[in-house]
Amino acid sequence: MHTRDDWPPVVDLIERVVGEDDLLPSVVATVRTMVQEIAALPAADIAGHTRALLAAATRALAARRGPTEAELSFVEELAVTRARQGVSIEAVLAAVHVAERAIWSRARELAGPAGVAPERLLDARELYDDWAEAVRVRLITAHRATGAGQGPPSGERDAALLRRLFAGGSAAALAAAEAGLPAAGGLWVLVARPEDAQVAATPDRAPRGPGDRALSALVDGLLVAVYARRPPDRTARAVVRAGAAAGLAGPGEPEGLALVRRLAVDALTAAESAGRSGVVHVAEVAALAAVVDRADLAAVLLDRHGAALAGLGANAEPVALAVRAWLEADRDVPAAAERLFVHPNTVRNRIQRFSGVTGIDPAGTFGAVDAWWLCRAWLDRS
Repeated sequence: MHTRDDWPPVVDLIERVVGEDDLLPSVVATVRTMVQEIAALPAADIAGHTRALLAAATRALAARRGPTEAELSFVEELAVTRARQGVSIEAVLAAVHVAERAIWSRARELAGPAGVAPERLLDARELYDDWAEAVRVRLITAHRATGAGQGPPSGERDAALLRRLFAGGSAAALAAAEAGLPAAGGLWVLVARPEDAQVAATPDRAPRGPGDRALSALVDGLLVAVYARRPPDRTARAVVRAGAAAGLAGPGEPEGLALVRRLAVDALTAAESAGRSGVVHVAEVAALAAVVDRADLAAVLLDRHGAALAGLGANAEPVALAVRAWLEADRDVPAAAERLFVHPNTVRNRIQRFSGVTGIDPAGTFGAVDAWWLCRAWLDRS
């Protein structure tokens, strides 16, 4: 039907049409004019879903394939959203048809000047029709299921959207569009322990400006929230109880949000290890986050100094507590002693004991890191 050599110009043509600055506003305006039920929806809502569908269709044409499960999951979310908004499936399909007609009408106009033969454009249209048919079937099925009361509860939908965001690639881009999060400008991820979250306050309850769009749910045992911009202090106070910590990372694009979430989790762990409270960005605890994230190296340290731990016996815990408190107090002996409710000389003696059995000098820059890390590992095992 077509060769590899003559397909790229077809893809370039479709990408050019979809990328035209005036196409999306024109499609949205036409949809709102021609489909009465859709006219009541915000223009940004229509534009977001239309943009995501066009992007997905373009990727499918480029790869000469049908829709992926990630794309169909987005389609299901669209159907559920429209059903809950009271928009009939006929109106949804009519809106999709208007967008399709605009794309292919413009493609036909530009095909000749772009060097795309009519038969190649027809090939592309046939591939698109196959993709669109699968999309329409999923739209209808999901819309009817929601209308029959089978749609997922709100909390489950939010968690499902977050999981798709963290899946990366096209799944993340589509999930961001479904959630109304911007595709450009960077997203922020905040994580906290469920027990540290305010019982009745989620990111959606916090005061909000135009750029504060957020999505939150429990994911893998943590409260996870994704923001369209860095959350202000008032949001932190609304999400996390006083004295508790939350980890923050960002900004990052939707496709790379899995890494941003991992950094936010590292920030939370590091903040807890350092006894910090409030929202802590990973950049504030970068070195500590790098340490606490390497359980494999902690195991190596423990193994290397196993004899020292055995030699300390019952004194291992108080020695580790003293070294750790001293380092966390910036080597201030009186402050560490006050924290541990012991005499300053006791702190000094325990630091010397630690250095003697391990050979680590905690007064040195890198020795301090190893000493803190080893003491933390000892205490975690006790």
